[in-house]
Amino acid sequence: MTSQEEKKMQEAIKEAFPYADDVDWNEVYQRIIYKYSTPHGIQHIKEELYKLEDEGEVIVHHIKPYNNPVEVQTINGLPKKIPTNKLWNHKSCGQCGHIPGYPTSVFWMMNKAEIDYLDEPHQTSCTGWNYHASGASNPVALAGVYVRNMWRAYETDYFPLIHCGTSFGHYKEIRNMLVLHKEIRDKLRPIMRKLGMDIVIPEEVVHYSEWLFVMSKQLAQQKKYDLSNVKAAVHTPCHVYKLVPDDTVYDPKVFEGRRPAAPTGTVMNFGAKIVDYSTWWDCCGFGFRHILTEREFSRSFALFKKVIPAVEEGHADVFVTSDTGCVTTLDKSQWAGKAHGFNYNLPVLADAQFAAIAMGADPYKIAQIHWHATDVEGFLRKIGVPVDDYKEKFLQYLADLREGKAQPEYLYTPHRKIDFYLTLPDRVKWYKGEKAVQK
Repeated sequence: MTSQEEKKMQEAIKEAFPYADDVDWNEVYQRIIYKYSTPHGIQHIKEELYKLEDEGEVIVHHIKPYNNPVEVQTINGLPKKIPTNKLWNHKSCGQCGHIPGYPTSVFWMMNKAEIDYLDEPHQTSCTGWNYHASGASNPVALAGVYVRNMWRAYETDYFPLIHCGTSFGHYKEIRNMLVLHKEIRDKLRPIMRKLGMDIVIPEEVVHYSEWLFVMSKQLAQQKKYDLSNVKAAVHTPCHVYKLVPDDTVYDPKVFEGRRPAAPTGTVMNFGAKIVDYSTWWDCCGFGFRHILTEREFSRSFALFKKVIPAVEEGHADVFVTSDTGCVTTLDKSQWAGKAHGFNYNLPVLADAQFAAIAMGADPYKIAQIHWHATDVEGFLRKIGVPVDDYKEKFLQYLADLREGKAQPEYLYTPHRKIDFYLTLPDRVKWYKGEKAVQK
């Protein structure tokens, strides 16, 4: 092409797209993809939800002023309210089973921030694992589990905060299904009535990493260690921002708003340097079905597609993510690679563990790094944590427990909220005919 032809082509482009130089086309492209990739946007879902509330079809669990909500922006530019106080914690099966330092770090930080919360003992599994791994169950059963747990939050008057990424994505799918399909509500309602419940849908479905992101600047004020020399690679869980992506939180300060705000924004607000790597979009390898049927695929994918790029391209000191399956897969898959001579040993932490440790949480009693397969102690020494002192005290604590010389230490007084479990607030007695629904 001659220079004259090229000039003519540039003039034609300028004429056809007069604002081309002023528009960030990558941003436009991403917003269009997300906006139109789902048949029902979140705005439509909320409009329908409030119509159903007005018609008495469902009860909406609203975010109240005493929940101290913070408004953030989603991928479509629509606001999302994140409650920051009086929270009902829907924990994760995987966290509690594989990474117990995950939920304890969340509760420890809530104690430090003087947040009122419930560690719900009557919660059930979301059954999302069963659904995504095997395709078992049916829509009414899945909706029944969701509504039953949301009712528990509603009757205690604490707003639900979902810990597990899979539960979070799964519950958003179920919310949309319940709002859009009357036949599901009609089949579900008589079942819930037999349990003394009705259909409750929260105003927002909120993941704990969103809570942590909006709280991170405040929490970072209690930071004990300097993270400015830390290079952190972040993996955002697929089920958090790829399932029903419309209300995923974005922030212009996080990769110019082109990647989810959490947990990257949390790591940034604690002062660590974010590094990029080419496979940031890829799954961690956990998936669902293949972790059960093709475990070697998961392990090799986690190592070759995630851990190695984070180390060799980003030169990361630590991998931070925000879902149970991702922490487990990225952390515990590395020992399989080690057996074949791939000894990368990149510590993997949940954003909650990362933040709690930075604030001075005990790495053994609270963050519980001894459950991890990779060596986290080296990373802790890099930021100045006196690891050996903590370990010696922890081992002594365990020995004293065994010998009956010490009492277990709790994050909160056991059963301090027993009254909430045994009594029903007046506002939910309507189903017995005692009074009308109070909105």
